[in-house]
Amino acid sequence: MSGSTFGKIFKATTFGESHGTALGVVVDGVPAGTKIDLEKIQERLDRRRPGAKAGGKFNAAVTARSEADKAEILSGVFEGKAEGTPIAIEIRNTSQHSSDYSNLKDAFRPGHADYTYFEKYGFRDYRGGGRASGRETCARVAAGALALQFLEQELGKKFSITAYTLRAAGISCKNIDLKVIEQNPLRAADLDAARAMQEKIEALRAAGDSAGGIVECVVKGVPAGLGEPVFEKLDAQLAAAMLSIGAVKGIEFGAGFAACDMTGSQNNDEIFVKGTKAAFKTNNAGGLLGGISNGAEIIFRLAIKPVPSVFVEQETVKMKGAKLVDTKLQIKGRHDVCLCPRIVPVVEAMAALTLADALLQNRAARI
Repeated sequence: MSGSTFGKIFKATTFGESHGTALGVVVDGVPAGTKIDLEKIQERLDRRRPGAKAGGKFNAAVTARSEADKAEILSGVFEGKAEGTPIAIEIRNTSQHSSDYSNLKDAFRPGHADYTYFEKYGFRDYRGGGRASGRETCARVAAGALALQFLEQELGKKFSITAYTLRAAGISCKNIDLKVIEQNPLRAADLDAARAMQEKIEALRAAGDSAGGIVECVVKGVPAGLGEPVFEKLDAQLAAAMLSIGAVKGIEFGAGFAACDMTGSQNNDEIFVKGTKAAFKTNNAGGLLGGISNGAEIIFRLAIKPVPSVFVEQETVKMKGAKLVDTKLQIKGRHDVCLCPRIVPVVEAMAALTLADALLQNRAARI
């Protein structure tokens, strides 16, 4: 199976399945001497991991599957520093309920990758989606934690990546406050909106249904000049990274699709001198021009589809011998109701991997 490696210089290869023995990642290209803190990796994994509680309170949005997601570094780190060799991280599965998926052995779940995996490979791991499961993202988060540590050491305290739920279950944040993101189960940037989202999601959970939303990401402290035109523009690489996350169905930068209704004079970000650098009066471009970072904040938003694992009966097809036949299916097991809060750390991880790779590539751009 190809397609499991991301990056050119700072490369991450993930492995493992939802109900396998373990998941993990091999990260190659971490510059020797980079300080590696296992506790910081674990902190990132703890933000992504499944579990029914958040901040001590019941979180209606996420699955009840409880995994420790304890990271173990197997190679590439000595005395707290990267050796310049591949860093392997393993995360063991401990709470698989594979019997919950026995009715999926021959049937294909609507909204999932079951049918497409079967058509591509001729068979599939039906236990929790196998490789297509959202559980694969724990390996990405571990890799992203390494990338983030490298970026913070290279770019300093002004650098940060912050993602949050902007909209969920049809309810949007109105008063954006990044300080409250970790103070509510939805990881929303507005506590009033978060309470309304939680109520709506609790009702959907009771009805056996699910919700989608929008996640926004703001990256600060990226220097101008990152990105490799013309086919590997930074926005193109970020888009590829984000769209590789299973539930992400769309992306926009800066003004995004709203730019379609603007004039050129409205959409252009006027430039002025600030200190010794150029700065921009607005940021409709989302921090990117010609596929290269311009020094402003990089801002993008992601469309997150509703969780496809719903507990209402749906029409589908199943294999009966060598033939497809119509059937009905009701999904069992433990599933998220809204993916936004758990996708937030995955978005930050993929952004970190993209920027770490772009920064290393940029070192070869000029003398």
